[in-house]
Parts: sequence; structure tokens; C-alpha cells
Amino acid sequence: MQELHVPRGATRKAKKVGRGQGSGRGGTAGRGNKGQNSRSGGGVRPGFEGGQMPLFRRIARRGFSNYPFKETVVVVNVSELEHGFENGDSVTLETLKAKHLIKKSVEGAKILGDGDISKKLTIAGLRVSAAARVKIEQAGGSVESISGEEGQE
Repeated sequence: MQELHVPRGATRKAKKVGRGQGSGRGGTAGRGNKGQNSRSGGGVRPGFEGGQMPLFRRIARRGFSNYPFKETVVVVNVSELEHGFENGDSVTLETLKAKHLIKKSVEGAKILGDGDISKKLTIAGLRVSAAARVKIEQAGGSVESISGEEGQE
């Protein structure tokens, strides 16, 4: 850590403006001669388009977006469970995160039936497709359904 440094020439001191003609940035201090932007406190507010109707007022504000309430559900196939878990393990959202099969920010997961499984696993608190349920139960495992999710695969 002590050996880290910024490369030579990567940083520069800010050029001071308005310090006389000999400094190269004297007189108008790089602001031009006259006008709104040359004055102190001058300039226009963000979004101002010179009197033209601004973009944020031209675009309609109608409708409803479900985005704030969207639940992200990640797909996990039974083949991934075969590689990630041992025989007799319990599969929950927390164990999937602990085994790094899904990201920690994920709110939900669904087990799909792509691939084969031979290990006896217990699935709890996750959505499971019909094909995955059949494969897990044929391997000797069990699926505990989420309350209210029965029949809504």
C-alpha cells in the first residue's frame, strides 16, 4: 500500500483565474466579454432550453410503472444443484447465496428442470417448476412448497 502513487503528470493544479493580464487568465477570466454567463451568479438553471419548452415538460407524465415493486427472481437449474450441494443437503435462498450459486442481492429464486439430479435434496422456501419437482422427487428428495404458491408454477 505504501508503494502506490499517482503517475507523474496525472494531476495538475487548478489554473487560477482573474489574477491580472500577465497570468494569461486575467481580464475576463476566461468567461468571454459580455452576457449572462460572464456575470457572477449568471447562467441558466438545469434543464432550461432558451425559452423552448423543456424536455421534462414536453414528455407526458401518465400511466403506471410497476418497477419499484418488481421482484427479481433468478433461475437455478437442477444441474447446478447437483454440482453445488452434497447428498442430503437442504436448499434454501440462504444456502444458494452461501454456495455462490446466486448473488447476495437476489430476492427470490426458482428451480427449473434443466439437467439431471441424482442427490437427495430438500427444497424449502423456493419456487419450483413442475419438471424440476418431478426430477427432485425421483432422486429421493422433497419439495416444501411456499404457502399460497401451490398450483401456481
